[in-house]
Amino acid sequence: MSLPDSLKREMQLFQSRTKRSGEIYEEAKEYIPFGVNSNYRYSAPYPIYVRKAKGTRLWDVDGNEYIDYFMAYGVLTTGHSHPRLIEVISERIKEGTILGFEFEDSHRLAKVICRRFNVDMVRFSTTGLECTHHAIRLARAYTQRNKIIKFLGTYHGSHDYMLVSTKPNIYAAGHYKYPAKIPSSPGIPKSTLEDIVIAQFNDLESVEDAFKKYPDDISAVILEPVPMNMGVILPKKGFLEGLRKLCDEYGAILIFDEVKTSGKYYGGASEAFGVEPDMKVMSKAIAGGFPLSVIAGKREIISHYGPGLVAHAGTFNSNPVSITAGLVTLEEILTRDAMNRAIAISEDLAKGYRDILSDAGIENSVVTFGTSGNLYFTSREIHNYHDMLKYLHIGRWFAFYVAMMNRGILPSAFGFDEQWTVSILHTGDDNQNHLDALQDVVPLLKEDIPNIRLLSLEAY
Repeated sequence: MSLPDSLKREMQLFQSRTKRSGEIYEEAKEYIPFGVNSNYRYSAPYPIYVRKAKGTRLWDVDGNEYIDYFMAYGVLTTGHSHPRLIEVISERIKEGTILGFEFEDSHRLAKVICRRFNVDMVRFSTTGLECTHHAIRLARAYTQRNKIIKFLGTYHGSHDYMLVSTKPNIYAAGHYKYPAKIPSSPGIPKSTLEDIVIAQFNDLESVEDAFKKYPDDISAVILEPVPMNMGVILPKKGFLEGLRKLCDEYGAILIFDEVKTSGKYYGGASEAFGVEPDMKVMSKAIAGGFPLSVIAGKREIISHYGPGLVAHAGTFNSNPVSITAGLVTLEEILTRDAMNRAIAISEDLAKGYRDILSDAGIENSVVTFGTSGNLYFTSREIHNYHDMLKYLHIGRWFAFYVAMMNRGILPSAFGFDEQWTVSILHTGDDNQNHLDALQDVVPLLKEDIPNIRLLSLEAY
């Protein structure tokens, strides 16, 4: 496979700009597999290592400054080191970071979340993985059924029940309407596959067929209302409403995984689409960069948590630092007006992408949802995981990302199946710098870049 000379030069420039990251990687991999503590942070030839961040800027260990649209996989809708959070958390730390008992303000944050996200009750955990894990256990307990429907290519954390058919290659993905059911990692027991049913996103017939096959066994359907590990895929008109109807008809729980989408609009995806699930899980942006997740939903379901009832525990659950951060973030920082301003900046960025790339004759599809968006190097619409694998130009995306980094822009989270995040601190000037860099990269993107087809996408 021959790379254009211009792309080779970009790779050489990247390595010359990030020498210290390369040195740290060589040392780190002796003690940490691949030199990182999350598989998603690794990238070839080595990951970059970061020293600090503030506002919309991030600096790596070589001193390179980046305008950051990565924003920690969408966590930092507040921006880096928001001054109000620094002020409040500094005072909170002086009074204890973990208490062992329930923190006095936990119920205050619970009330804020119930009002904002239209739920009756909540339980706090720490990570997105935890809350999806606990949510499906609760759904099984409530319905007295075992099977869970999830969608091909979707990610709900790396626990065994959800790490099934997460990112298979196109040959392993199976039939369009009847996707394959395969473990996404070594070490996942085959027995867990028995109770997972894989359907196709944006295809109600695929979901209805699963219900008809197991009419009395489906406890829940879990999905991101807008899948965000395939870039940004919007639900077709009527799809979410159709899921709501099917779950009601068959007595199953509808779970929205809003770990990401709860930070894209003021009231999350449920408000944006006008469809309410029975349960929703939220994390990432809701605590301004501190670890907090929420299992939320209808009172008759969530009230099944408790001693002698459904298990839910965790030493760091509702710790004072995260609860305080959540209160400040949701009440003072991520207001509706602030979120709407960030959404407008995200839409302006998307328009700039479309204009520049289309004028240059480069195939593109730019999709947005709230504060986030994604660039696909294809003119085809992407409706599901099969579409993404068939139509996406991964090689062009890789060239784009490296070249943008060389020009001081982190255009999105790393991964052709990720998205950008606009924080409430981003400005029109940030966008202009972003688009100026894109304009400079256009000649590279017009070259004949090989389209990399990965046999396995699990490395991402």
